[in-house]
Amino acid sequence: MPSSATSDPPPSPSINTAAPATGDDLQPFFVLHKALSRNPEKKVPASAKRKIDLSTSSPTSADKLAVGPNHAIYEQLRLDAFNIVWSKIDSTINEVLRQINVSVFDEVHKWVLESFSIIKSCYLTSALEIHSHYPLGNDVICKQIPTAMLLTKNAEFVDYLLTFQELRDYLKSMGFHVANLSALDFSAKYGIAGCLRSLLRQLVMMTPDVADFSVLFSWYSEPDNYDHPIIIAIDDMERCSGLVLADFIRMLSDWVSKLPVIFVMGAASSNTSRKFLPSDALQHLQPCEFTLASPFQRMNALVEAVLVKSCCGFTIGHEVAVFLRNYFLGHDATITSFIKALKLACAEHFSMETMSFLVVHMLDVNYEVSLLGKCKLLPVSVLTHAFDLPSCKREKDSESSSDALATGLSELRRLLKNWASVILCLYEVGKLKKMQLLDIFCEATDSRLSRLRSSNNKLGRVSSNSKNLIDGRLASNGHSISQLIHTVRELPVASLCKVLDLWSIHTEEMDEIHSKIQELHLMVQSTKSCTDFQEKQIDCHRMKNSSGVGKTSFSGNDKAAALLDDMVRKFLIPVESRRFHEVVCFRDVGTLRTALIGNPRREIQVNLLKSNSYIRCGCCSSSDNALSPTMHDSSVMYNLAQEYGDLINLRDWYHAFRETVLRGRNNLKCRSPVSKKARLASESEASIQARFCSAVIELQITGLLRMPSKRRPDFVQRIAFGL
Repeated sequence: MPSSATSDPPPSPSINTAAPATGDDLQPFFVLHKALSRNPEKKVPASAKRKIDLSTSSPTSADKLAVGPNHAIYEQLRLDAFNIVWSKIDSTINEVLRQINVSVFDEVHKWVLESFSIIKSCYLTSALEIHSHYPLGNDVICKQIPTAMLLTKNAEFVDYLLTFQELRDYLKSMGFHVANLSALDFSAKYGIAGCLRSLLRQLVMMTPDVADFSVLFSWYSEPDNYDHPIIIAIDDMERCSGLVLADFIRMLSDWVSKLPVIFVMGAASSNTSRKFLPSDALQHLQPCEFTLASPFQRMNALVEAVLVKSCCGFTIGHEVAVFLRNYFLGHDATITSFIKALKLACAEHFSMETMSFLVVHMLDVNYEVSLLGKCKLLPVSVLTHAFDLPSCKREKDSESSSDALATGLSELRRLLKNWASVILCLYEVGKLKKMQLLDIFCEATDSRLSRLRSSNNKLGRVSSNSKNLIDGRLASNGHSISQLIHTVRELPVASLCKVLDLWSIHTEEMDEIHSKIQELHLMVQSTKSCTDFQEKQIDCHRMKNSSGVGKTSFSGNDKAAALLDDMVRKFLIPVESRRFHEVVCFRDVGTLRTALIGNPRREIQVNLLKSNSYIRCGCCSSSDNALSPTMHDSSVMYNLAQEYGDLINLRDWYHAFRETVLRGRNNLKCRSPVSKKARLASESEASIQARFCSAVIELQITGLLRMPSKRRPDFVQRIAFGL
């Protein structure tokens, strides 16, 4: 009617007017809370606001006193620095893993060519013979399929899955036909038809309704496809269905004289195929074993390239290194877990450390000039913050200037390079004892052991130093570095020559140490040429045991051990003991542990119980303990649930929630336009029930509640208690 149409108020534009309006309809609405500043200032007009250009790398000279290290400009610079550093780390990791697999890939490539040449010489004569759809030869030897067994040494599937993808790309680049079949293709549900469909889909680029070998024969007889081997790669044999894989092997063995099929299978050990496949299927395989790099070999290569050489501008402290080592071992030596933890540590470092944006300039080739130019553009507040770092407060008479900051960062990079060279020299000795680089790295970053080594005063005379080395008194017993120094004294002459040769490579930029190593290398080589050198060593060893240590000569092994000990004392000072180490070194192991392991249920409880401390709106922050109806429904519900025990009565819980919601209907303190409308609106019973049910479901999804059971339909059970 016209009268009713004119008397009704116009509908809100945010509500769908097409739906019929009833009293029990639940209209969607949103209440937006705007956080109030603790120190409210007078609102500045838009025309008077100062615009900040984020594209510039540094603030202008007029703003040097106003811009601090936590300014939005430096937050953006830290984000850009993280992207640059992690992209460099990620590319380094990919290159290291690729180089580890290159040697194995080359061996597989040569073996495939040899196997294919044997198949061609024995069976294949022309492409026309492939069209005869019947197998040739009934001898068991004629039915054997060349099979490359890639031994993964019990590595996790997530680690070597990428290896098979790289192998596929590598073999395809060599002109081979490659098809990767996973464990899902060999499931008992689909049987052998699933394997054939996946094979045809990857090779023929089509998926026929009926898996038929005639399609594969026709495809291979084409001139572009003929005269190339067909590689079938199965990433994990143990995850496949043994019966389906055995049937697949038997079927392909009947046609190996027409189709040059070659298997590449991943297996944990050489006995995997014998335990997994029946004997009649094994006799159709002609295996050849290839060993992939173990997880610890991969880890050694990653630690050397990413952490030790520090070419990426990021390193970690001792506690973080120990945590990452335990995290790696606790996840079954999974490289992927270590990389994930390292990336998270890198992100936390650039998020927390305000001066970390300077790392980008330390990566430049002319880093001294780049750092000096950048530091001169820094505001006074940023320079003051840089010299207020804990590592700078230890030096009382340090100069607080841009030149001093640039000089300190340049010196830090140079010292880190020398530190890395000494670790690599230690690792060359550790390889002979199968010692892990991560263990050496953890000890090299320990400030406590460094102070213990420096407390032992080195004697000036060579004979006294030799006596200390022989007695093993230069370092604490049982540690990796002291064991490595002791190992140098016991190396054979041939091994010592190889170690000294590698030391000279690692210390090319350390002039003084490099010259000493070369002199020692020449001396050992000249001694090696003597035919009676080993007999002299045996005689000297007997003299040491019989007549005392002080009467013996100082051999090449002792000099090498003394040189290594001198390098450790002078250059193996942990990063955390260096000035300005906070710029490149991440040490907050607690933050990393919380981010990786975490306690999500506890965090959810804290957020629900103390939501007003996060939102900080005017209507909810009047009291920390009092419930406000403007709080989120889930937060109100969980605060009310604290008054109950193990079981919560739904009726009582609902009435408490209803009273809380209706209590603030006429006494809302929020001054936003939305709250004025809410003050005039009336909450219907249906809408309150809907909000109650929605909040209960949210608490159930977060794992804090268990829904009612048939025995107690009026009660819900609390799962999490306390904080």
